[in-house]
Amino acid sequence: MQRMVPLLFQSPKFLTLFPPVVPSRRYHDFVRFTTPGGAGRVPLHSPKIIGVASSRGTRSHQEDYYAFASLLLDPEGLRASLNKTLGINWTPKNSNDPLTRQVVFVGLYDGHGGSTVSQYLRQELHGLFESVDKTHIPELYLWIKDQGGYFKRFRGGALSPWIHQSNGTPPLDLEARATQAFFEVGETRSFCRLMFTNGLSLDRLLAIESEAKECGATASVAILHSLDTLPFFSSRKLVLTVAHVGDARVLLCGTKDGIVHPMTENHHPDTLMEAARLRRMMGASLITDSFGESRWMGALANTRALGDLKWKPYGVTPEPDVRTMLLEGDKWAYMIIVSDGVSSTLSDQEIVDVARDAPSPKTAAEQILSYSEELGGEDNATVVVVPLSGWGQIQGPDRTRALREYRKEQAVGSERQRRM
Repeated sequence: MQRMVPLLFQSPKFLTLFPPVVPSRRYHDFVRFTTPGGAGRVPLHSPKIIGVASSRGTRSHQEDYYAFASLLLDPEGLRASLNKTLGINWTPKNSNDPLTRQVVFVGLYDGHGGSTVSQYLRQELHGLFESVDKTHIPELYLWIKDQGGYFKRFRGGALSPWIHQSNGTPPLDLEARATQAFFEVGETRSFCRLMFTNGLSLDRLLAIESEAKECGATASVAILHSLDTLPFFSSRKLVLTVAHVGDARVLLCGTKDGIVHPMTENHHPDTLMEAARLRRMMGASLITDSFGESRWMGALANTRALGDLKWKPYGVTPEPDVRTMLLEGDKWAYMIIVSDGVSSTLSDQEIVDVARDAPSPKTAAEQILSYSEELGGEDNATVVVVPLSGWGQIQGPDRTRALREYRKEQAVGSERQRRM
């Protein structure tokens, strides 16, 4: 998989100031698995393995991007994560075996104010997630504190064990790894560390391109770790970890009854979690516009995002919510990740129901996107469907079939549909 520099960062002026440094990397665009005769590989970009559908809607530009890759992570960090989140004492037979260290990374990035940050995340976040170094955390923490405002009271969160020293500290678990990666790519001079010379600040980087000063992106990342070294779509002992900022939805569909299980919550200023965090740290700055939509500082729909440097002192943080589940047997049919261009039109249950009878992940993603557009969706919209071991085994009724038929009837002839 080729590492690419975003177009906005390829100008002669930028390259003169910041000559590129190409880092080593181990990630791949295929997943390894065991076979009776040895090992095999499956390409992640096959529409039968991961299904994707995307549209820019009626917008002039596409700011949604996605990426998937197979990463090799520290097995001690994976062991620490399993013990911390699930109480599992996982002991791999061979910690140097790539199959033991392998995880599959699936990311969805929804840009706002421009596509600079979301394009960068598509190209670089998986590599950064794989290569973050705990020895950089003390420096990272000092830089974060220097941002002032909200971050004057930041105590490190998941990075706390490493903020004063790194030697002798435990390995990075997945929550700490995700937090460091999100902060580095969104906040600090480490944004440039993988691609450019050390010692640069993101402020200086963004000063090169005026468009990048105002933009940001939400990010939802799913990490799939198979404990039985089978591909994620057939693994019967699969650990799912979701790291999330923003308002994309990560949804699981159960096979027993087809009921949706959300793995994310929207980071909007009027949700209980975000309202409490912001009031505690910043006081009240929530404004409702004439459409009845809440905006932080009168401008922001999302209060967690990567980029958006202008708003960092006012509480916009890249610190992710990290949640973990053990997916055993064939209890789960698939995982779906959608940007807010879909979730603003469809309910969580509608999204998983539309996909339930699809013959392939690609078809499932296309069906969800098509239904969203049929109801008048105008925003950039992206759907990623990841099959699990229960694919094709959903039981019970389609709970939203009647609702979907009614909504489609009501949409016929509407002003919103005529604009499509």
